Amino acid sequence: MMPDGPAGYPERSKRSIREQPGVRRAVSAATRTFDGGREAAWREIDAARWRDWLRDVKRHALTHLDRYLEVAERAMERNGVRVHWAETAADALDVLDGIVRAAGVKRAVKAKSMLTEELGVNAFLESHDVTVRETDLGEYIIQLLGQPPSHIVGPAIHLSVEDCRQLFARVLGTPPDATPDALAAAARAALRTEFLKADLGISGGNFLAAETGTVALIENEGNIRLSTSAPRIHVAMVGIEKLVPRFVDLSAFLQLTSRSATGQPIGNYVSLIQGPRGDDERDGPEEMHVVLVDNGRTRVLADDRAWEALRCVRCGACLNICPVYRQTGGHPYGFTYSGPIGAILAPGLLGLEEAMPLPYASSLCGACADVCPVRIPIPDLLLYWRERAVEAGLVPSAERAAMHGFAVAAERPTLFHLAGAALRAASSPIGRRSLPVLGGWTDERLAPSFSPKPFHRLWREGIE
Repeated sequence: MMPDGPAGYPERSKRSIREQPGVRRAVSAATRTFDGGREAAWREIDAARWRDWLRDVKRHALTHLDRYLEVAERAMERNGVRVHWAETAADALDVLDGIVRAAGVKRAVKAKSMLTEELGVNAFLESHDVTVRETDLGEYIIQLLGQPPSHIVGPAIHLSVEDCRQLFARVLGTPPDATPDALAAAARAALRTEFLKADLGISGGNFLAAETGTVALIENEGNIRLSTSAPRIHVAMVGIEKLVPRFVDLSAFLQLTSRSATGQPIGNYVSLIQGPRGDDERDGPEEMHVVLVDNGRTRVLADDRAWEALRCVRCGACLNICPVYRQTGGHPYGFTYSGPIGAILAPGLLGLEEAMPLPYASSLCGACADVCPVRIPIPDLLLYWRERAVEAGLVPSAERAAMHGFAVAAERPTLFHLAGAALRAASSPIGRRSLPVLGGWTDERLAPSFSPKPFHRLWREGIE
């Protein structure tokens, strides 16, 4: 999270638009490519029926979460997994610290995981003298830059190829005009050494099948396979909302998540991990730990409106389609999860006051709901959190006054017509910029001119 969290969103987003045009170009190009792939991949299947099914399975799992968590715990323990429970981020880090201390861990490799970003795993381990290396190419790049991810699926999509060339030339000694393939090869060579030296591999979990205790992971590079099998210890940090009831459920979830994220029928690598290596096996870790993390999720689940956000499969489709996210990328949001899904998760996980003004970082165009593979009603939840913000007095006083004035005028036809006449009189660009609430909107875009005639007059003239 950024130092000032979501509260700094307005200023950071303005600064990104004005001072970093390259970010806008890179993010727009990447997200349009992702979304084009999703659209094509959805046409290959009966996407509407798949989405309904995934929604219903996740709804069932979440409304019976207590039972499925116990089922999952028993299954994992039968598989030789050591299961840990973490109510808060501090609890999760304490569990990790205990594992590290008991095993004398000095080096760790880490697969891409948004939950570990949420928990601050890297900074915690480094503060305890454990060297941590991200192994996903995008995560590796932003770790070298000291940045958080800009996107749920593509953490470095805000960077251009030239940005990466300059970074790799400085850090890895590659030629300043290296091709993307050469850059990837240089990163691969550097990371192979890290895999061989590491005592600990850390991953997240895309899904956890309660029936069999199977942790399912999707990737395109193979780094997760190495992170979870080469080191002697594997720790999977899994949010409690990631459960699905049955092993067979994974088939559809893995496919539609990949189609929604990158347009692939399924990820290049899918790992189904059920425990440490057996006595008769040569590959795999000696120990496997699964940390089941709450960190505010049960609080969200208890909210009879907000709980639907927990269906999220972290595909990033809502970010890819969002016209607001495309302008700035993820960093201005100041929260682990950016874009539309971040705007509805932040109030539940952080608290509404700390999450402000993210529920307002949306045009409410509804495109995010159109592309969500599990049919989360994102626009409805944005409105829900805005309503809660108004009730809590968290919106600017000028906006409250303007909306109150509109409500008063809308209930009084004469006053409403007079207000409309006043707006038409202020139809110059300077006048429009000085209007309450709309003034901020017109700082970044051209405002339309007001109609010279009110609608009721146009209606009468049309009838006549």
